[in-house]
Amino acid sequence: MTRNPETNDESERRAATEYDIVVADDGSGDYKTVQAAIDAVTDRDPSETVVRIEAGRYEEKLVLPAEKTNVTFVGAGAEETVLTYDDHADVTDVNGDEIGTTGSSSFFVNGDGFTARNVTFENDADHVAQAVAVRVDADRAVFENCRFVGWQDTLYTYGEDTRQYYRECYIEGRVDFVFGWATAVFEDCEIFCVGDKGYVTAASTPEESDYGYVFTDCKVTGDAPSNAFYLGRPWRPYAKTVFVNCSLDDHIKPAGWHNWRDPDNEETATYAEYENSGPGYVPEERVEWADRLTDAEAAEHTSLETVFDGWDPTTRLEDAS
Repeated sequence: MTRNPETNDESERRAATEYDIVVADDGSGDYKTVQAAIDAVTDRDPSETVVRIEAGRYEEKLVLPAEKTNVTFVGAGAEETVLTYDDHADVTDVNGDEIGTTGSSSFFVNGDGFTARNVTFENDADHVAQAVAVRVDADRAVFENCRFVGWQDTLYTYGEDTRQYYRECYIEGRVDFVFGWATAVFEDCEIFCVGDKGYVTAASTPEESDYGYVFTDCKVTGDAPSNAFYLGRPWRPYAKTVFVNCSLDDHIKPAGWHNWRDPDNEETATYAEYENSGPGYVPEERVEWADRLTDAEAAEHTSLETVFDGWDPTTRLEDAS
């Protein structure tokens, strides 16, 4: 089924776009819930299925199965279309067992080729334990102008050997709020630190991966006090995280990086920066086991083709526009 978008600022910009499925919680679309729209997508469809999600707050625990490939979500605006749930790691299941970090996820993204634009992904749980907004176990996942809102473990870049691209997104949290195994690039994003102290990243990059997390031209902001946040700590020994041409506010600690209370991680983790700026960038006070990228190394990290082994995520955004 195909519908033309309703008339608003977003639809005027996309005047020629047609949506395969429309979700509207007021009943004016094809489905009232996002999960119903997901369930309606043809399994393993090699062509793109575009799902328009109208403005609203959709309180659903969502799963995009692995067989639902090449699905694109288009919201009415990042502030207007909100996908949310409120599980956290200490919640118990029907057997009385805690659901844990993974089980807390508001949205499980398992289908390869997933794209989202203009949507908020949120975990609205009380601040008592890990509470994941999105767990991405999909290769070639793309997010543009999206918001990821949570407290601890907000964005779980779960999939080992997956490639994930985030452009002009807003990511908020306190402890390890970007974490996981994926190779992920964050470009022109705002990374917003909340609370009294914390860690931005907790990469668990596999030893054999050449790249882990790459932040380019991002702003690391927040409401945290000065000298309160580390840029990262290694969830696994071979964590790789770099910040290139980023602006760091003064809540970033001069030391920059933490070894997760294990000096052995200092020998295996790769943490580096290149031409960052702002009061949180104090290169002479960084831990001595962190690196500064050379010009050539920075060029490699800012080449999407290099980092993503030939995949160009920007073509997916052009297809979805």
